[in-house]
Amino acid sequence: MKKRVVVGMSGGVDSSVAAYLLKEQGYEVIGVTMQIWQDEDKAATEENGGCCGLSAVEDARRVAQVLDIPYYVMNFKKEFKENVMDYFVQEYLAGRTPNPCIACNRYVKWEALLKRSMEIGADYIATGHYARISQLPNGRFAIRNSVTASKDQTYALYNLTQFQLAHTLMPVGDYEKDQIRKLAQENHLPVAHKPDSQDICFVPDGDYASFIEQEAPGEVPGEGNFVTEDGTILGKHKGITHYTIGQRKGLGLSMGHPVFVSQLRPETNEVVISDSDVFRTELTCDHINFMGMESLPTPRRLWAKVRYAHRGQWCIARQIADGRIHCEFENPVRAITPGQAVVFYDGEYVMGGGTIM
Repeated sequence: MKKRVVVGMSGGVDSSVAAYLLKEQGYEVIGVTMQIWQDEDKAATEENGGCCGLSAVEDARRVAQVLDIPYYVMNFKKEFKENVMDYFVQEYLAGRTPNPCIACNRYVKWEALLKRSMEIGADYIATGHYARISQLPNGRFAIRNSVTASKDQTYALYNLTQFQLAHTLMPVGDYEKDQIRKLAQENHLPVAHKPDSQDICFVPDGDYASFIEQEAPGEVPGEGNFVTEDGTILGKHKGITHYTIGQRKGLGLSMGHPVFVSQLRPETNEVVISDSDVFRTELTCDHINFMGMESLPTPRRLWAKVRYAHRGQWCIARQIADGRIHCEFENPVRAITPGQAVVFYDGEYVMGGGTIM
């Protein structure tokens, strides 16, 4: 009897080819697009594009027709609003810089979709992520780097649970991007040349501050002071939601030399400015998710990434009070930012990660 897999189809080339590959491998494939946009007005949702717009549904439906697989749109608006959009707003208001894709992966694309899929008899869900899943000798499942380093998406997947990993397929991780586009073209998939989406899907214009003001009217602190570490006032800022650690451009300060945002202080509505670039050699993280390892009983040397585009750096990671992890880097790391994730690797495998404090 064929195993049934629900493929999350965003209307892009990667998830479309994932569906094709799984059908070729003999699975019973069902295509699903997750309705997560909040505005029902067609004109507004069309503008979103990416995995949030109505165009995603139209593209995914056309691909499903070519592949001759069932296709459905499932409503996950409530889950997306609570676990991604509200989280995004509250983190910025607290002076942290969130990563909404990580939250979306854990709580919407996996937790909610997997639950709904298993209710209709699916054995697995699948996505078009550039990553692989392996079971290690210790019995645990871990995300593994994709074949193509330039498209590797393991960082944003560190928070998945063992149950989720055991019921997930990621066929695209075994291919280079140009191979995926070639497969799409050879099999007449209408999205073969569709460009990749880059922005946060619910803030397509990149104006985070305006989005936060729209979502939390009356909660957003207005202007405050740019200050030095010792409290000397340097000028006025537009509001802490406009800034992130390490930012150099768009500050509007005439200092005669480059300056950088080194800290956000929501309790006093201050943005701290430093003359030197913001490098640190240590961090502490909480909300730990262990993946390839079950715990961290003794200090361990691991490769760590502190943001999606970070190449990574060696560190010594050790567990401390309240289940948190403290890590000391072998070389200074730029712009370690509260609210972002630190993800730990052992070779190709994700060992776990947490939220930078």
